[in-house]
Amino acid sequence: MSARDTVLITAAELARRLDAGEPVTLLDVRWQLAEPDGRASYERGHLPGAVYVSLEDELSDHTVDGRGRHPLPSGAALQDTARRWGVRTGVPVVVYDDWNRAGSARAWWVLTAAGIDDVRILDGGLAAWTAAGGALETGAVACEPGDVTVSHHDLYAGARRTVTADAVLGWGGLIDARAPERFRGDVEPVDPVAGHIPGAVNVPSTSLLADDGTLLSDGDLARVFEDVGAGAVAVYCGSGVTAAVTIAGLAATGVDAALYPGSWSEWSSDPSRPVARGPENLST
Repeated sequence: MSARDTVLITAAELARRLDAGEPVTLLDVRWQLAEPDGRASYERGHLPGAVYVSLEDELSDHTVDGRGRHPLPSGAALQDTARRWGVRTGVPVVVYDDWNRAGSARAWWVLTAAGIDDVRILDGGLAAWTAAGGALETGAVACEPGDVTVSHHDLYAGARRTVTADAVLGWGGLIDARAPERFRGDVEPVDPVAGHIPGAVNVPSTSLLADDGTLLSDGDLARVFEDVGAGAVAVYCGSGVTAAVTIAGLAATGVDAALYPGSWSEWSSDPSRPVARGPENLST
């Protein structure tokens, strides 16, 4: 299996598996900055049998202070919620969303960081499924509880690499996955300070997607990442959500990148930390 196939599954392959009666756990992770609660969209139409997952309530722990707007959940809490979603040991999981792969990539990162195996992102999301003729169903889904067990209870030190605020400045290749205008510091609609971490290179997570929402080809991904630099790679965004899209893109090319979970929301909350603005990474 290629690196890409360990991260992504096509709509055609998912349909083939479901038509063959193979067990697959489907998780619908609708989330957008402008609409963080995607349950209503989910209930209007989702893949048959898919269970709704709340990024805000189940893939984040807002009781944690000082770690940005979307702190990682604990492994113990994730195990409980994953069982409620019907996740079972040895059964593949497919996660999907309807907006720029943000919700599904966050779920993929969190689940695999907890040590849950065989989790893949539906390439192209909900649009790819419907474009391929896939059926939708409405309403909520009641599923049998799962039995999955996580192997990492601290996702900040889990199966996927992370980097702290204290260490991120010295990272060899640092990617800022936000939109260019936020990277440059032209605007900042959410966090208290505009700009970026000094030394970062801007690779917007949306630049990794083709017009139909699928991930770019391996060759195109390599060209997007060619300015990142050699050595270890770390990724951040506004609060650790869309950075997971970039990490998934890197993983599809065989690169194991680290996540700075608190991202700009954590970094900018401390006025003692340096800030850069503009495209030239000039500290201010």
